[in-house]
Amino acid sequence: MKKLICISSLIIIVLNGQTQNNMTPELLWKLGRVSAVGITKDNSGVVYAVSTPDVDQNKSNRKLYYISFKGGTARAVADSEQLVINDRISPDGNYMLSAEDVKINKVFGKDFYPDLQKSTVQIYDQLNYRHWDEWEDGAFSHVFVHPMVNGKPGEGKDIIPGQPYDIPQKPFGGNEDFIWSPDSKSVIYVTKPSSGTAYALSTNTDIFQYDVATGTTTNLSKGMMGYDVAPAFSSQGTLAWLNMEREGYEADKEDIVVKNAAGIINLTKHWDGTVSGFKWSLDGKKIYFYAPVDGTLQLFEVNYPGLTKMLPVVRQITKGDFDVNGIVGQVGNTLVVSRTDMNHAAELYTVNLSNGTMQQLTHVNDDVYKTVNMSKIERRYVTTTDNKKMLVWVIYPPGFDATKKYSTLLYCQGGPQSPLTQSYSFRWNFQLMAGGGYIVVAPNRRGMYGHGRAWNEQISKDWGGQVMKDYLSAIDDVAKEKYVDKNRLGCVGASYGGYSAFYLAGIHNNRFKTFIAHDGVFDIRSMSGTTEELWFTNWENGGYYWEKNNKTAQKAFEEFNPINLVDKWNTPILIIQGGRDYRVPIEQGLQAFQAAQLRGIKSKLLYFPDENHWVLKPQNALVWQREFYKWLKETL
Repeated sequence: MKKLICISSLIIIVLNGQTQNNMTPELLWKLGRVSAVGITKDNSGVVYAVSTPDVDQNKSNRKLYYISFKGGTARAVADSEQLVINDRISPDGNYMLSAEDVKINKVFGKDFYPDLQKSTVQIYDQLNYRHWDEWEDGAFSHVFVHPMVNGKPGEGKDIIPGQPYDIPQKPFGGNEDFIWSPDSKSVIYVTKPSSGTAYALSTNTDIFQYDVATGTTTNLSKGMMGYDVAPAFSSQGTLAWLNMEREGYEADKEDIVVKNAAGIINLTKHWDGTVSGFKWSLDGKKIYFYAPVDGTLQLFEVNYPGLTKMLPVVRQITKGDFDVNGIVGQVGNTLVVSRTDMNHAAELYTVNLSNGTMQQLTHVNDDVYKTVNMSKIERRYVTTTDNKKMLVWVIYPPGFDATKKYSTLLYCQGGPQSPLTQSYSFRWNFQLMAGGGYIVVAPNRRGMYGHGRAWNEQISKDWGGQVMKDYLSAIDDVAKEKYVDKNRLGCVGASYGGYSAFYLAGIHNNRFKTFIAHDGVFDIRSMSGTTEELWFTNWENGGYYWEKNNKTAQKAFEEFNPINLVDKWNTPILIIQGGRDYRVPIEQGLQAFQAAQLRGIKSKLLYFPDENHWVLKPQNALVWQREFYKWLKETL
């Protein structure tokens, strides 16, 4: 009997040893990616989708599930339309909306010369000839209104015939860009009413109302020159949307505005934050929204005062080291949201609107996480060179031992204006980095949302200034700890984070032993000459490189340009570049790699010809992960 007990105990120990692992790239790409479809028609539960990568097939498989608010086991569903309201169908059931590409402009040689059908030339006489990861082909996404005949959609009517505009907006727009009014009489849609060179220079999108009966269109946000997006009606028929005030500034403070009989009211104007997304309350008296605050995304509410002169009041509902990154809907006093943290991918949660308490609703990845050792995540507040307090997230390896020494990575966030919160990335994954034995230092440097408008805006036109001091303050402060191996510090980042790696490589004074830059800006001059969204470089740099009397622009193109610091490079660098990244185009990575090679610096180029600013294909993503950690192992 004793022998049997000992053998059983040994088996349990061995099994436990086999099942408890640190996160690996292969395990990361087995996680299900949860996204909500909607609350069921009877308010009994939620329908959600789970996308699971299939590495062998190099694609993702998507399945639908339903789970009751009472809990229990989720069940698979074949089609969500029987359970969730189809918002493409008008409320009265008489019409349906669809989005279809329509050829508007001639682009290809065969468009101009029908007798030359094998010609492959593309002909442009204006800018915006390519956008994000696609070349302009003369086709634009238009919305069609279809009458329903015997339960099926009939022939559709184009609501913007002949216009070279996109609905939904490319590349990030979706069904939220065109919605029905509650009375089914009109379609509210978002588009940028410009094309060609004007499109490349402006961020101005507007909210339009299309009258189904008459075919007339009204611009509801006329004169509002920034982004206007995400229109949504309350149960009482009041329209709200997200608004940015300034044209050309893609990272401006985003507010919730409401249009009523008195005009347009900004509900969050006097609140020093920026809104990420929102949903009306069931009674139409409040709007729930989520927004960055102190290194997290939290749930808030703001009251809608209607036609009264009362000032709207913002109230924070949730608190904690996690992100609320989406709102699904409301049932009674409960809101359903999506939530992540640096140790857990997205799952759906319920929120008690009275006290902010949360309960996990879906459990897609629980079994995987039971086998994964979790990282310790710590808030650290560092004093910057201009005597400000900066939040720095520090992520420690599982089983962290303060008596040992660890290689440490400075993580540089992209953007440059973006929040660094408790998100869960499937590429720049902190759990994975820590699982590899690295301490990760992730500073909320200048340019981050969630620390007030002034902090967020200070980075514009100052890419190589205070923000670089913020980075160095963060790594220097953490490097004081005895458990940090000061001889094994690395610096990694993508986009503006890639720019940061290129720039720091020239000014780090031998702090770092290795760099990794993904789709980073290496030469601000050539970036501004080849990127497609010119409003971005114009705003961030303060003008064009040929404006010799523009001191702000010249400082950006000269002093803050990483290419001008290459003579000071002396550290190994891995450079990653997407071939279809037209925001930070291919010459950025190629120039940097060529410079490093010619200077005799240990360097490697990881080139993805069919990927854009991100790496989306499962097998490419795994190569990215393997090469990332292989490089760190070799150089750190």
